[in-house]
Amino acid sequence: MAKVFIKTYGCQMNERDSEQVARMLMERGHAMTLSAEEADVVLLNTCSVRDMAEQKAIGKMGMLARLREGRPAMVFGFLGCMAQSRGASLLETVPHVDLVAGTQKFHRVADYVDELISRKLSQRLDDPRFSIVDIEEESGSQETIRDHMAKENQAAAFVSIMQGCNMRCAFCIVPATRGAERSRAIPEIVGEVRELVAQGVKEVTLLGQIVNLYGRHEFPAVGGKRPFVQLLDAVHEVEGLERLRFTSPHPIGFREDLIEAFSRLPKLAEHVHLPLQSGSNRILKAMGRGYTAQKYEALAGRIRASRPDMAITTDVIVGFPGETDADFEATRELVHRIGFDNAFVFRYSKRKETPAAGLPEQVEEKIKEARNRELLAVVDESAKRKAGALVGKRVEILCEGPSKNNPRRLMGRTRTNKIVLFEGSPRHTGQIFDVRITHSTGFSLYGDPAFLA
Repeated sequence: MAKVFIKTYGCQMNERDSEQVARMLMERGHAMTLSAEEADVVLLNTCSVRDMAEQKAIGKMGMLARLREGRPAMVFGFLGCMAQSRGASLLETVPHVDLVAGTQKFHRVADYVDELISRKLSQRLDDPRFSIVDIEEESGSQETIRDHMAKENQAAAFVSIMQGCNMRCAFCIVPATRGAERSRAIPEIVGEVRELVAQGVKEVTLLGQIVNLYGRHEFPAVGGKRPFVQLLDAVHEVEGLERLRFTSPHPIGFREDLIEAFSRLPKLAEHVHLPLQSGSNRILKAMGRGYTAQKYEALAGRIRASRPDMAITTDVIVGFPGETDADFEATRELVHRIGFDNAFVFRYSKRKETPAAGLPEQVEEKIKEARNRELLAVVDESAKRKAGALVGKRVEILCEGPSKNNPRRLMGRTRTNKIVLFEGSPRHTGQIFDVRITHSTGFSLYGDPAFLA
């Protein structure tokens, strides 16, 4: 059987898709490896949200071409969003690629890998090169990302509840790469959560392109609750589940039934990632976001009022076509007023086949960079203030395991989604307990191990 290397670019949904592919390959007897150099199969699960993400994946695959020297049976493949967007053209861009599988084809990857390995092993040197490209839509594909690889002491897991997006924001390529909204049934999702909890998982994050619009086309409102709130209620009832999160929502999907859910569902963690994108009404309208800066600010206030210590993080794009100094200043002021716990700030990246790509007044890169730095300074100040307020306090964390940057330390996450580093033993992994915050760097908190049982 083959050794398989998978590298994932982009969002948590891509991570979840890669996990599904890995599980299916392992069920066929293949083994996963962390080294591309020792792999027989190399798969890159790609992102198309920004051009840089695509270029990184293409560059990485180009560098890996050397591995095929003396190993003609090696398989190379692109999966996911860039594969969906570029399709067969990737075979011309990176000639040694054998497989291009789109966003609705993750469940087919194991079949395609086996077919490619078989053909390569039986292929004569003078045979024409064989490749597989599959980016067609497939009904029911939202139900195929449901199995998990069991990990020892796994504390948290992601559960995909839907695929696709119908919003058509002017800057976003996701509707073209992920397709239309398609939601799974509530019993299927609840069953998956139960299986995870039975394996020891204590925290689940529900994933969707616009997660709080879940089921709006498939399922009716019941008792004044929209399908997403019905789903939260059902998952909340799973015995043994300690924490519940979701990402990423859209402001227009935050109705009163969802805000009220934070007040009555104790397992629902005190953190909302609420993309802003811009604080200028003119730019928000050009983006097609469907709300104003004033409505967003009022919504953030209502969310914070729903639960003590509520944390809000966000996404902001700087340098959208036509963004003036005044537009940027409106964004900077709004970000300052709201005081986010943290934010991802992105420079606008032109994506083909999106409405914004053809807009006039594209902003110069040096202006984007300057605005990016200025806004990050505002975000960093707010994040440091929020984190610093926790110093000396006792907080609950879920220990997820060793820190990625320092394996000698353990890493836990607060209910408000802040990272806490501390010294402890492996037995604490997967456990929920309190620590006292001793100090803060602004982005990471450090806990006192004296509180460990």
